[in-house]
Amino acid sequence: MSEADRVPAVVSAPAGLPDRLGAAVCVVDERGTITSANAHAQRLLGRDAAGLVGRDAHEMLHRDRHGQPLAKAQCRMTEAFLARRAKVGVGWFERGDGSLVELSWLVAPCDPTSDHADTMVIFTDPDRGSDRTDLPTATGSALPELERLALLAETTTQLTSTLDSDEALRRLVRLVVPRIEDWAVVDLITELDEVERAIVVHCEDGALVAREELQGPMPPVPQESPMPLSRALRGAASTLVTPQTYQGPPDSGIAIEQQRLFEATGMGSAAIAPIRGVRDVIGALTLGRSEHRESLTAADLSLLEDLTRRTGLALDNARLYQRQRKVAETMQRHLLAQLPSVPGLQMAARYLPAPDDSQVGGDWYDAFTVADGTTALAIGDVVGHDLDAAAGMAQVRSMLRAYAWTRHEPPSAIVHRLDGSMTHLTGVTMATLVFGNMERTVEGTWRLTWTKAGHPPPLLITHDGRARYLTDGHGLLLGTGLEPVRREARLTLPPQATLVLYTDGLVESRDRPIDDGLDQLRKHAASLAHRPLTAFTDLLLERARPVGKRNDDDIAILTLRTPAKENAEGICECD
Repeated sequence: MSEADRVPAVVSAPAGLPDRLGAAVCVVDERGTITSANAHAQRLLGRDAAGLVGRDAHEMLHRDRHGQPLAKAQCRMTEAFLARRAKVGVGWFERGDGSLVELSWLVAPCDPTSDHADTMVIFTDPDRGSDRTDLPTATGSALPELERLALLAETTTQLTSTLDSDEALRRLVRLVVPRIEDWAVVDLITELDEVERAIVVHCEDGALVAREELQGPMPPVPQESPMPLSRALRGAASTLVTPQTYQGPPDSGIAIEQQRLFEATGMGSAAIAPIRGVRDVIGALTLGRSEHRESLTAADLSLLEDLTRRTGLALDNARLYQRQRKVAETMQRHLLAQLPSVPGLQMAARYLPAPDDSQVGGDWYDAFTVADGTTALAIGDVVGHDLDAAAGMAQVRSMLRAYAWTRHEPPSAIVHRLDGSMTHLTGVTMATLVFGNMERTVEGTWRLTWTKAGHPPPLLITHDGRARYLTDGHGLLLGTGLEPVRREARLTLPPQATLVLYTDGLVESRDRPIDDGLDQLRKHAASLAHRPLTAFTDLLLERARPVGKRNDDDIAILTLRTPAKENAEGICECD
């Protein structure tokens, strides 16, 4: 849309711009350009609609206390409306006559579900104090209602954007201290039904300081205690407390710890609320206020309950995710093969689960000795990133082992059988695979016979540092429903050669195409040719997939090295 098309429409104040709201409101687009401003904003900023609409909000208005322009990259308000996130702050702004005015601002998305990335900026005069009408204040609370809503919106965004429960709690503490209270205390109920004081934090000289001496294991929750924390940990009630609450004889070990907490922190009042998950009580959140400030009120307790509801859902999701991930990872690690001991061959293998928010998937490796004395090798990837993928991997691996042991057939025939039965006998829809065997020849060399089913090719590195991909024997991935002809290839490996089988997580990510990853893998492998096999494998995994690169897949890698022998040649025979 052109500037000429856009400006007249917004000057006329589109529907939804709250002229009747007793606050100065501007709406900005995804570039930070003002698209509309109500009458209150025009009066407060000393500019008419024509002087505001179509202009960059930051460049035209925002200044430091000396009237100098602020760097846009360091502007919290600009960051908030470009990211479409709720945020509040205070800053200096230039009016139409050149004078400066200090204003509070609240940024909030207009409609998160809309295709139009418009964001509302509400300005108020902080000097009005408790008499201001621009931002209504909850009864008995010093926190303005719109700032309360912004805090809750930001809490929801911050906590639901991570599946790490520890990180969720750190974010919660940063949101509330010192923004609304001086102290934050988090008590959690563990999976063993024990209580741990996970966080005791307060603000000191603008920085958050953890009181680690007050953290740690807590006594068990008494079932009949009327004391506030005990009731909260049972999910019974939220309560306002003061040091006087704990002046009498303690009725439990938890009450003794609460006495110690109030004495050590100097809190004059606090609010305690249970953190409830979908099924169980997860813990309790305590927000405390220093004794020189006014005591907390029922309105503050209401805000705390809103915070704990959001915290409970976020922690419940994080715990469920971590539990499922642990189950899948444990199952996968137990199912991955123990490498056989084969005289003359060195072998190493590694499995690395996906980082961050990704789940354990279906990557696997295998190596085992079959009935005819050859050593079978496999590397594969079952489609998916969840517990089902890990279970499917176990099924495919077991079937492949059974066929390889009972059928004295070439690798291509074994994979053909696996492909024909996989969709009927397992829940796996698609998978990739490299399967082959290593056998010792009468000349004392080692011969590899292999076939590929839609999987990245093996990598061969000679002792003198030459590296190449074994691209022969290629075929369709498993589970297509077709009956492709499976081809295989044979290669007599040179002495002290290293063979690398790997899954695509090692060479492919959202930040780079697979061709670039294959090229990097080849270069790193060649540079490591003289390293011992264990060191070779670890360094290759580290260098080909550097820390910090975005990667949403797990990785399996299997490496082999042939023994030294003079005058051996590598000869490739392809069917």
